[in-house]
Amino acid sequence: MRVMEIKEFGAPEMLVAATRPDPVAPAAGTGEVLIKVLAAGINRPDVLQRKGHYPVPAGASDIPGLEVAGEIIGGDLAHTDNLFGLKVGDKVCALVQGGGYAELCTAPIAQCLPYPKGFTDQEAASLPETFY
Repeated sequence: MRVMEIKEFGAPEMLVAATRPDPVAPAAGTGEVLIKVLAAGINRPDVLQRKGHYPVPAGASDIPGLEVAGEIIGGDLAHTDNLFGLKVGDKVCALVQGGGYAELCTAPIAQCLPYPKGFTDQEAASLPETFY
């Protein structure tokens, strides 16, 4: 899976493209969906993490990225937190614990919103931190 990772703490140039070894795709757990990431937002915690001032929370991915927009490709869609009736193929934006700067990312289904009508992938990726 292709990702953007922090080579070392510092300037934006420290974000580098990389390929992560197996597992190739993260697995969605209970109440989570797997998203094919089409765009990722950039917010203050991402910048602070890159600079070394925001430690990765326990259990979260070391890959930066807290806001994503993309297409649901699997997961626990029958979960009671699926308030929007989301299904495979739906485009959503989501707030995640990390890992948004990757081709695939898991997200709690309760933190997924359908794209607003007419929004691009990039516009949708800017919403989660504002909404939640």
